[in-house]
This record gives sequence, structure tokens and C-alpha cells, in this order.
Amino acid sequence: MEQAGSLGARGSTGSAAPHIRTASVRVPAQARAADVERERGVASDESRSVSGARGEHTHSEPPVPHPRVETARPVETARPVVQRASVRGQILDALRTALVAGELAPGQVYSAPVLGERFGVSATPVREAMQQLALEGAVEVVPNRGFRVVRRGTRELAELAEIRALLEVPVVLRLARTVPAARWAELRPLAEAAARAASAGCRATYAECDRAFHHAILALAGNDQLVQIADDLHRRAQWPLVGGPVPRGRADLMADAAEHLALLDALTAQDLPAVQSLVREHFADC
Repeated sequence: MEQAGSLGARGSTGSAAPHIRTASVRVPAQARAADVERERGVASDESRSVSGARGEHTHSEPPVPHPRVETARPVETARPVVQRASVRGQILDALRTALVAGELAPGQVYSAPVLGERFGVSATPVREAMQQLALEGAVEVVPNRGFRVVRRGTRELAELAEIRALLEVPVVLRLARTVPAARWAELRPLAEAAARAASAGCRATYAECDRAFHHAILALAGNDQLVQIADDLHRRAQWPLVGGPVPRGRADLMADAAEHLALLDALTAQDLPAVQSLVREHFADC
């Protein structure tokens, strides 16, 4: 189960920044911080110096890849009104993609003002998205500086794989006995989408497809709490490691995606021994 992305521009220090790919995330161009705060009737002191007001220092921060910013409508039409919650959600998706791709480096501190500048939005939605990532355990708050990407090792990855197997394997085996073949056929487009992403070698896109496939299988159990917990564990298992193995390449992704298709075939045939073997092997490879 896996990880990818691209951006590019120069940060405020003038050093070249690598590209972060935000292919599936469109972040509409936003008003600068001063404009946003003025419209909300808030004093402009904070908007004149976001980093100073929040105590986030950016002078020693490494350059952050610059996202491609696209408007939601053609430029000749009026700019759509975008709610802050929508912007925050798009920024959160982009940051998650950057994490999976390893473009937000473990152990490195990033400030909301600098990230906001590169996304073309104010620091506020970036800070809110980072706070959500902190709740998920992806980053930790560093007072007066910003957010540090959490360092993770191979032991944590193995523990996550073990917990996922304990949760998902029994559920999949139970579903194999009760779900009709027609329902499994409905999941084949998800498995095929994962195979295409794997063939393209795009780890970030494959990570999304991989989660979608497992989410769809577990959703058949009708247990929303199980689906939510499993999805959280799956996402955490896709974050980059410190000193871990080299990220899986195209061949590894394609082998992983092939297991999805083989599992669907076994589920459709209600071949319980094959299902059990495939699903256990799948988690062992995580």
C-alpha cells in the first residue's frame, strides 16, 4: 500500500524548490491575508505580519515546493466565491499528498505563512489544515516556529500493518461468505484504477486508489466505525519513513495492485482458502 506529487518555484530565500504534484487538488487563487482579514472586519495588524503575530519564524525554513494553482473556472468568468472550509480541505489534501510523496521531510519544521505563500492563500487555512494533520499524528506543533513532520521508523510501520491485519482480515473472510458475486464486481473499477496508477508509477495517486479499494471492501460490512479506524491506520501506514527502505517503485506498485484483482477474483468465486492466503499476504507486504 503506497505513496507521490510535484511543485516548483523559489521560496522567499531564493533557493530553488522541488516540484510538488497536486494533480488532483485544485487550489483556487485566494485573496492575500490582508484582504481576507479586512473583509472579516478584523484589525489589519495580524494581516500585516502573519508570521510575527503567530510567532512563526521563517528565516531559516527550507524552501517548500510551489503548487500549481488553478482557478476553478476559466479566467474570463467571474471568480467563484470559495468558503474557507473548502480551501482548508483542498490544502489538507495537497499536504497529505506531499506527505505521501515524502516532499515534506520527516523532522523538518514548516511554518503556515511560508506554506500559505506557496499555495497562494493566507496562512489561516494552512494552519488549520496542519492542525488537523497534528490530530492525525502526521505532524507536531513546534511553539513559535510551526509544525514538524513526525519521524517514523520501520517498527511503527510493522505495528500498523499488524493492527490493520487484525481488523481487516476477519472482516474480509466474513464478507467472502456472505457478499454475492455481483457486489464484488462493482469494486473492479476501483481495483483497475489502482492498477493504472501503479503502471504509471505514481505513488501518491496509487495511495489514494489503494485506500479507496480497501475502504469499499470494508464498507460492505456496514460498520462505519471500523471503516473510519481502518482508513486512518491505512493513511498513517503510507507516510514516509526515516532511514527506512527505498520507497516502492513501479514494479512493486504493480505487484500490489495485481493482488487487489486476484483478491476480487477469489471473493467472487467464494474461494475462502485463496481469499485468506491473498489477504494475509497483502498485509505482509505493506
